[in-house]
Amino acid sequence: MKKKLVSLALVTAMTLSLAACGGKDGGGEAVEANVPSMDKLNGEDYKDLKADIKVLTNRTDIVDTVYKGYADQFMEKYPNIKVSYEGITDYEESLTLRLTNGDWGDICFIPSTVEKSEMGEYFTPLGDYAALNERYNFVTEKTYDDTVYGIPNGGTAGGVAYNKKVWKEAGITELPKTPDEFLADLKLIKEKTKAVPLYTNFAAGWTMGAWNDYVGIASNADPDYKNNKLLHQKDPFTKNDEMSGPYAVFYTLYEAVANKLVEEDPASSDWESSKPMINNGEIATMVLGSWCVQQFKEAGEHPDDIGYFPFPVTVGGKQAAASGGNYAYAINNKASEDNQIASAIYMKWLLEESTMFADEGSIPALKGEPLPASLSEFQGVELLSDNPPQKGEESLYDDIRNMSEVLSGDYPVSEVLEAALYDSKKLDDLMAEWNQKWTEAQESFGVEVK
Repeated sequence: MKKKLVSLALVTAMTLSLAACGGKDGGGEAVEANVPSMDKLNGEDYKDLKADIKVLTNRTDIVDTVYKGYADQFMEKYPNIKVSYEGITDYEESLTLRLTNGDWGDICFIPSTVEKSEMGEYFTPLGDYAALNERYNFVTEKTYDDTVYGIPNGGTAGGVAYNKKVWKEAGITELPKTPDEFLADLKLIKEKTKAVPLYTNFAAGWTMGAWNDYVGIASNADPDYKNNKLLHQKDPFTKNDEMSGPYAVFYTLYEAVANKLVEEDPASSDWESSKPMINNGEIATMVLGSWCVQQFKEAGEHPDDIGYFPFPVTVGGKQAAASGGNYAYAINNKASEDNQIASAIYMKWLLEESTMFADEGSIPALKGEPLPASLSEFQGVELLSDNPPQKGEESLYDDIRNMSEVLSGDYPVSEVLEAALYDSKKLDDLMAEWNQKWTEAQESFGVEVK
C-alpha cells in the first residue's frame, strides 16, 4: 500500500512539473478577435452569426444529459450556433497537455496548472476587472493585470459535507467549531456507528488538494490572508495557541488519519462510489467545497440526510468561510473570431440565463442572486472572498507555492496523510520542513518578510 501511495504522489508531481515546462508553449498564434466585454455583450446583436463550438468539461457524469440539455436550450434561441460537449476523464492532466497545441476546442474550464501570468497565452480577454467585478462573483481569481480571462461557473463555500443521520446516531447534537471538537465527533462516529468517520478520497488525488482551500479565510477569517499576508509571513505553518491558521487545517487531517478515523485503505478509495456511500450512510464526512452537496444528494435515495457545515476553525470567537469560484470558463484565443464571439455568447447565456446554479446548488456567478439551500447551516458564519493581491504581486502566490511545492495541488497534502498513516514523521517536523521551503521561495523572489 505504501508503494501505491508514494507512486500516486510522484505521478502528481511529474504532472505538475510537465505542466510547468510545457505551459509556455501557446500552441500557435492567438487570433485577435473583436469580442465585446462580457458586461456589454448582447447576443441579440449576433443572431446571424454561424459557428460550431465545442465545450470541454470535467463533468463526465452529466455531459451527455444535463449539459447537453443546456446546449439544446441555447440552440433553440440561437439556432445558428451549434454547441457540443466533450467530457474528459483526468481533466487536469489531460487538458494541461492539450492546451499546449491550441487545438482543444472553444470553451474549457481553466485547469489549476495554468498560472495567472500565463492565461493570456491561451485565453481570450473577457473584459476589464473593474467592470466585470461589478457584474460577476469571483472574477478576481482569473484576473491578471486588470484583465479577466475566466469567469467561474458559480461558486462554493468552504466547509464539510456530512451525513446528518449518521452524526445523529453517534449522539452528536452540536456541530464542531474547532479541530479538536471535530476529531472528538469523528471518534464518536467510529465508536457508535458503522460508517467511515472521515473519507479522504485519497486515490482521486484532486480531492486531497481541497484541503489547501481552507488555509485562507476558513483558518484566519481574514480576506487579505491568502493573496497578501501569507506571502509575507514568517513561518506560516507554525502552530499557534488559538489553533487557527494553516497548521490547524493540516492538524485536523493528520490527527484524523493517525487515529484511524479514515477509510482503512486510502489508496483504494474511489471518488464515484463515495457519492452513494455518503448518501446511504456508509461514509459520515468528507472535506470538500459545497459544490459536492448536490452530487451527494443525487447519488442515492437519502438526499435529505446530506448536510454541510463550516470548516471547524474559530478565530477570535467567530467562524468564517471562504466563498470562492468553481472552475472558470475561458475561451480559446486560437479559435476563429466567429467561434470566440459565439463562445462568449454561450458563456454569457450559461452564467445569466441557464438553470445551472439551481441545478448544482452552487452560488450563482451573477451578483445579487440568492444563496443555495446547501448553505443553510452557515447562519452566523461570515462568508468572505479573498481580496486580490497588491500591484506587482499578481502571480506571487502561484510562484511561491510552486517553487516551494507547498499548497500546490494534492502532493503536499498527500505528504501529511502518508506521514500520519505510517507514523513516519511528526506533524510539527513536517510543518517545519514546509516553513523552510516557504522561506527559501520567499527569499528567491525577494519577498519582504514581516
